[in-house]
Amino acid sequence: NTPVDLKPQQQQRADSLTPSVSTCSATLVAVDTKYLLLSRPETGEKNTRNSHRLHRRPTPQLPSLRQPNKPSTMLKFLLLCSLAAAGSRAEIAEEEDVLVLKKSNFDEALQAHPNILVEFYAPWCGHCKALAPEYAKAAGMLKAEGSEIRLGKVDATEETELAQEYGVRGYPTIKFFKGGEKESPKEYSAGRQADDIVSWLKKRTGPAVATLNEVTEAESLIADNEVAVIGFFKDANSEGAKAYEKAAEAIDDIPFAMTSNDAVYSKFEVSKDSVVLFKKFDEGRNTFDGELTKEKLLAFVKANQLPLVIEFTEQTAPKIFGGDIKSHILMFLPKVASDFQDKMDQFKKAAEGFKGQILFIFIDSDVDDNQRILEFFGLKKEECPAIRLITLEDEMTKYKPESDAITAESITKFCTLFTEGKLKPHLMSQDVPEDWDKTPVKVLVGKNFEEVAFDSSKNVFVEFYAPWCGHCKQLAPIWDKLGEKYKDSADTIVAKMDSTANEIEAVKVHSFPTLKFFPAGDERKVIDYNGERTLEGFTKFLESGGKEGGAPAGDEDDELDAEVRSSQTDETFDRSRTIAAKL
Repeated sequence: NTPVDLKPQQQQRADSLTPSVSTCSATLVAVDTKYLLLSRPETGEKNTRNSHRLHRRPTPQLPSLRQPNKPSTMLKFLLLCSLAAAGSRAEIAEEEDVLVLKKSNFDEALQAHPNILVEFYAPWCGHCKALAPEYAKAAGMLKAEGSEIRLGKVDATEETELAQEYGVRGYPTIKFFKGGEKESPKEYSAGRQADDIVSWLKKRTGPAVATLNEVTEAESLIADNEVAVIGFFKDANSEGAKAYEKAAEAIDDIPFAMTSNDAVYSKFEVSKDSVVLFKKFDEGRNTFDGELTKEKLLAFVKANQLPLVIEFTEQTAPKIFGGDIKSHILMFLPKVASDFQDKMDQFKKAAEGFKGQILFIFIDSDVDDNQRILEFFGLKKEECPAIRLITLEDEMTKYKPESDAITAESITKFCTLFTEGKLKPHLMSQDVPEDWDKTPVKVLVGKNFEEVAFDSSKNVFVEFYAPWCGHCKQLAPIWDKLGEKYKDSADTIVAKMDSTANEIEAVKVHSFPTLKFFPAGDERKVIDYNGERTLEGFTKFLESGGKEGGAPAGDEDDELDAEVRSSQTDETFDRSRTIAAKL
């Protein structure tokens, strides 16, 4: 065990074996009667204690180490082994406690860290940039706790093969690899704040329900989480306790715990078996009242886990769109408004009567990132404050109140009419331009769409676009050429409609550009165009009566085009994930 320095001649021979030996710190480790040389790359700091020094077990079997005039065969063997080990055992790089993963080290990372959350990102993606600090914070929190769970990231624009292997179609895509398995990772489904990430991972790797034996444990659980649920059960095997555990297993992003401890009962003033949801907003806590079944407990948690009014931000968006409540009422209001708090109080008061039915969302109309949402609802900043309601069920449907007043009474009346099915959808439309039919490509708006598109004597090919959409801009010159080609046709019209400012009941647009063909006749048929976006492709489609490159409306894949998702995800909007093209 005593360190033995190599003598000058021995060192010279060792260095002559390879020029890269000097970049390794070598340590001789005894394993039974054999010796292995393990090496690690230099980190840039000098290791004067270990550099070029061999440690050995006391043994007479290495005389060559003490013979300066004879080359050591064993030494050559050991040093050559070190070169192979240096390359194969290099540590995975980290950035702010997040592992930097590539195709070359991905399998190694899964072996070293069986439970790992991986973000597939693009450097230019705004959502990825917004997530980065929270993602790094979560990684640091877990590392500080000594958790075996790690966070990693993959630049999907560089590691395209890896991204394709895991079906990455939008950014960020976050997947959880559990137990070192790489075949079927779990999609991350919680919020994008550090606490959400940590809570979700702990639920995924630990028991669905933690056991609380001390008051301090309960206090820590409540203090460390935005929302936490505690089941108070004297008998952990009771039917109520079993239903509670089943409900806990169904919710990933909220910690659940159970206690039978009298001191914990007393501390939180619970006198009988019960379930209490603790939260850092609104009432502070909610107590379940009713029959203890999985379904009723889930409904209770989902109705109370979000604030009465939640602000729309990059971080809260997953909670808003990932929840079970698909009816959302939105209040557009600048935070700097002098009557901001008064209107917020009125909005919150109305929300109390619709918990679990309608999600009440506040959107700061002064924030630049929110302008596209205003546009989606046909609003301008100067028109705020304003109220709108939207459903995200099979199709997105918007509703507008008759009154502009923002009071608890007017909002309650509006929501009541909605829940009773007595509201008519609000469809936006620009005014019909005076020269709408003077150019080769006709300009359609909500007010003239019906009479033009469903003219039984015309074949009408329409592009539904967004002015800011890059793909629409790329298509524009080709679409103009198509319009020029058919401008003198007696029965074919090429047209376009700005779908950010105009809506029609007959067509629901989920991505830009969307191309639909309305053939002549009284059947009111609609055919989706799925062919090549070239002049030749469009021409063949029209000449074939919508058969070459077309499909009946509704037959298209609901998933967005992979090219669109992977290149510019902000140019599409998916009804299940967002109310605006912003996401």
